Amino acid sequence: MAEGVDWERWHDGYDEDSPLARRLVVVQERIRELLDRAPAGPIRVVSICAGQGRDLLPVLAAHPRREDVCARLVELDPRNVASMPPTPNVEVVRGDAALLSVYEGAVPAEIVIACGVFGNIADEDVRRTVEHLPMLCAPGGSVIWTRGPREPDLRPAIRGWFADHGFEEEFFLVEPDAFGVGVHRFTGEPQPLDPAVKLFTFLP
Repeated sequence: MAEGVDWERWHDGYDEDSPLARRLVVVQERIRELLDRAPAGPIRVVSICAGQGRDLLPVLAAHPRREDVCARLVELDPRNVASMPPTPNVEVVRGDAALLSVYEGAVPAEIVIACGVFGNIADEDVRRTVEHLPMLCAPGGSVIWTRGPREPDLRPAIRGWFADHGFEEEFFLVEPDAFGVGVHRFTGEPQPLDPAVKLFTFLP
């Protein structure tokens, strides 16, 4: 987790007219669509660096498939963990989301949320994370990810890394000078989870 960042106050942008708030709307729309089209039966969801759970929890509260969802939200900041309301079928784990061991028992998942991650880690760690996402995804599962416009723009490379590791792009939207949101569906061969893997380290 990045040093010097107040990750509780960081969420204040969601309550303002801000790029972060507009990004949230796009992410929630994508989650809603994925839940709408999910096959009958359980829907596993994992959220990497879940923050206060705003990507997923408000969607679940109003979605007709909410009882089918079994979710694990992983977040390190104790204040953000404490802020998440108890929600049926949602497990909140305080831990390092970079460690694949924290996802044991929750994967393979139909929906993997990686929002607010790729803009806070080194480029090589982004590549490494994408490379290992097949360990978290069920066949046909989808990853929702975000990345801002920081130069050099890494988003074209990220889209290519997804393609290289068994994913097909379903959605990509950029708000210039603000954010990008992508959704990639896993069509490759499932991989067993390696709990010894660490995906990334947050930049200071």
